[in-house]
Amino acid sequence: MNSTNHQTIPSAPPQKPRLLVVDDEPDNLDLLYRTFRRDFHILRAQSGKSALEILAVEGEVAVIISDQRMPEMKGTEFLSKTVPQFPNTIRIILTGFTDVEDLVEAINAGQVYKYITKPWDPSELKAVVRTAAETYELSKRRAEELRLAQTQTTLLSTIVRVVREATSSEACLKAIAFAFAESFAADDCVLQAATENGLADSPSLEIINPDVTVELRHLTIPITFEDEQLAVLLLHWKQPRSLAAEELSLLHLATQQVALALTSARYRRAVV
Repeated sequence: MNSTNHQTIPSAPPQKPRLLVVDDEPDNLDLLYRTFRRDFHILRAQSGKSALEILAVEGEVAVIISDQRMPEMKGTEFLSKTVPQFPNTIRIILTGFTDVEDLVEAINAGQVYKYITKPWDPSELKAVVRTAAETYELSKRRAEELRLAQTQTTLLSTIVRVVREATSSEACLKAIAFAFAESFAADDCVLQAATENGLADSPSLEIINPDVTVELRHLTIPITFEDEQLAVLLLHWKQPRSLAAEELSLLHLATQQVALALTSARYRRAVV
């Protein structure tokens, strides 16, 4: 087996957090854009309705800054409409009026993180938005850690169960491949036994930087045990898929579990 053949995964470039600013006054939108353009990817809207349309296309953003007094839809009303679909987004209200009742209700309902009075102090607003973005990232990280923990438990238990219950090697490989596809949202996944032609030269996995997210459409991982290649796992996504370092670590752990399970199954068959 050629152990020097590597499949290198490039690191995805870091991305700025996304900030949506909503105000019916163009001058305020321009000022907010100039204030945050260095640190954020800015989306702009001049009404709550327009902002909802942008979110429907662009998806979740880290922070929303919205003016309170706008025609047709108040800021608090607009922000409340974003909560069901984007619960992790941090929401900030700008207000030049004493809409205490609306603001208190929105804050108590968890729809508004903080309100800033107009005219705002740029340094204060920057500090609030920076903290909001950090809060968003922390919340997202914790949610992802919980999701990965649940995925790991399900995937590893499925591998053990499938190997124990499968009636044939082919059924075993197909069931494990299906479990990987579900766990990593792959459009296609194949697990091929090493007895098939061409697998001896399949590449090993090399990650340039394990601390960042990588983006890819194809991934090939050899399943090995004590330098013997047992199988190869092939994953495919129709659209580029971002995989965080924790997900790549889970892939490695799961493939090691597959190797142990396949070796155990082969030993049981030999004994029988």
